[in-house]
Amino acid sequence: MGRARPLFPGVKATGRPPVDRRTVVEAAAWRFRTGAPWRDLPERFGNWNTI
Repeated sequence: MGRARPLFPGVKATGRPPVDRRTVVEAAAWRFRTGAPWRDLPERFGNWNTI
């Protein structure tokens, strides 16, 4: 993920821990590839609200 790293914000010291960025990218790719709504995201990506 070397080239994509600058596109993501840094991790903050407070608040909710971040979701694995690879999972976020894969979920977004799945969503745009299939054209499905976010609510139909497969369970393997976690909660659609979190992604």
